[in-house]
Amino acid sequence: VQLQASGGGLVQTGGSLILSCVASGRTFSRYAVGWFRQTSGKEREFVAALGWRGEGTIYENSVKGRFTISRDNDKNTAYLQMNNLKPEDTAVYYCAADSAGIAYRSGRRYDYWGRGTLVTVSS
Repeated sequence: VQLQASGGGLVQTGGSLILSCVASGRTFSRYAVGWFRQTSGKEREFVAALGWRGEGTIYENSVKGRFTISRDNDKNTAYLQMNNLKPEDTAVYYCAADSAGIAYRSGRRYDYWGRGTLVTVSS
């Protein structure tokens, strides 16, 4: 499956963005989806994940209550709604798909990765 993330940009502290991850090539509806982020010089960090049926949602602690992961299988698209953004949320955000259909925190569980989209939060 091919993944394409989009929706990044520059936003002020407290602002919102919606990231999209469009999938093509295979039956996306059977895959779990995860969002990860990475800043220069740091390891990739888990952000959120969602099982293939929309169950088993998990979030990294620092984004709980601010970020919401969702999916629309009819559109082969997953979303990450990001509210109340903070400068520490600045990173390149990646979406990933897991053929096992289960939401995991570990990036090693994911089979497919898209190119990232840059989110910059100004203070």
